[in-house]
Amino acid sequence: MDSLPSPLTQAGRDGLDAILGRPRGAVVVLDFDGTLAPIVADPEQARAHPDALSALSVLAPEIASVAVLTGRPAGVAVRHGGFAGVSGLEHLVVLGHYGTERWDAATGKVSAPAPHPGVAAVRAELPGFLERFGAWQGTWIEEKGRAVAVHTRRATDPQAAFEALREPLADLATRHGLIVEPGRLVLELRPPGMDKGVALEEYVREIGATSVLYAGDDLGDLPAFAAVEKLRQQGIPGLLVCSGNSTEAVTELAERADLVVDGPAGVVRLLQALGRTIISR
Repeated sequence: MDSLPSPLTQAGRDGLDAILGRPRGAVVVLDFDGTLAPIVADPEQARAHPDALSALSVLAPEIASVAVLTGRPAGVAVRHGGFAGVSGLEHLVVLGHYGTERWDAATGKVSAPAPHPGVAAVRAELPGFLERFGAWQGTWIEEKGRAVAVHTRRATDPQAAFEALREPLADLATRHGLIVEPGRLVLELRPPGMDKGVALEEYVREIGATSVLYAGDDLGDLPAFAAVEKLRQQGIPGLLVCSGNSTEAVTELAERADLVVDGPAGVVRLLQALGRTIISR
């Protein structure tokens, strides 16, 4: 049985102490892919870690709220996570498309604004665009409803393909009023105005949280890290967790984290230990 790890930073230790000292005021917010679910070559095959639901169902009733904050559509994250109808997760919230969409377990419904017209325009243009840049072979397009993503993981040289497409896709996105969100060998074209930092801060304010834990694994999680750092300055302690071992962790995230755990399995062990510790007090 794993014990609760000690954060490497004083700010992280303060955040953990605040969560343990007043759990009913704590919010735990988690990324999905790479954090609750292992990264796989085909995102449609991604599923939450086998022990994630049991860990969350023990922890959630003991704290103010648990939320999943993901770049995926909220409904897709709910299906791949298996979050619907789970005992103990009756008040779980999934914030999809970086917070643009919201699924509440209490109602089972997704709420969202009208889609950005630029997404449809980019979707229609992308196949020919990739062909013109000689990037069709080995890359593939993921339809995300309110966004479109180009993956290079299957290319002969995935990182070279990623770098070669980064600027052209940014130009394409700008032309249609979108932005590019880079990730692990994926470039997502999506509407501006919302990111994980904005979504996290809004949710913490909504709940009236007195402390927050955020766990993520990729570049898209940096705004959420920045939001937690901002909340700390405003008197709301926070714990930043990077999901990824020493060879796989995104450097920028690992350097800012209070705690680095070994991928989704490490996140689950952390959640289990946190739940046990709160219950035992």
